[in-house]
Amino acid sequence: MKVTELQARQGNVSIALTIKEKGNIRQFDRFGNVGRVCTAIAFDETGTIQLTLWNDQIDLVKDGSKVMVKNGYVGEWQGELQLSTGKFGKLEILES
Repeated sequence: MKVTELQARQGNVSIALTIKEKGNIRQFDRFGNVGRVCTAIAFDETGTIQLTLWNDQIDLVKDGSKVMVKNGYVGEWQGELQLSTGKFGKLEILES
């Protein structure tokens, strides 16, 4: 799958991406669970997308890392598509 093929509310997305830049890491507290979240800019040869990284994923990914998102979910925030592993997806590091 390619970035240009992604659509909002699309599930079961598997795509290889390169991380261009990690954004600021934010902490959150949801229902008593504390965690971390970070939005990265990721790309392939067809375009760019925002990739949401959760907790341990943040530490695994560096600028320039090549990653594989398996069973991801595409959401939309303020008109921008955002890709996330969600509850059931997985992020694999192909090259760091």
